[in-house]
Amino acid sequence: MATLVHRLSTALRLGETVYAGEVWGERRDDGLWHGWIEFVPSDGGRVLRTGQETSQSNLEALTYWATGLEPVYLDGALARAIGHQRAA
Repeated sequence: MATLVHRLSTALRLGETVYAGEVWGERRDDGLWHGWIEFVPSDGGRVLRTGQETSQSNLEALTYWATGLEPVYLDGALARAIGHQRAA
């Protein structure tokens, strides 16, 4: 089951839409956690989701990773989420 790990404080703008970022994670069968980022638009539009961004040994490590994401990384993640959406 997916778990909300961290709500990001950095908002991203794409055109007229402002996105709030959220890091989500899920424990795999082998015990590792994989994480991805979801971008929630302020206008109520479709949520954009990246593919897997990281694998971490436990939830605490995933949370630590999530709290260290920089704005430049998030810009790239938003671009990946758009690409992931088009590929789906």
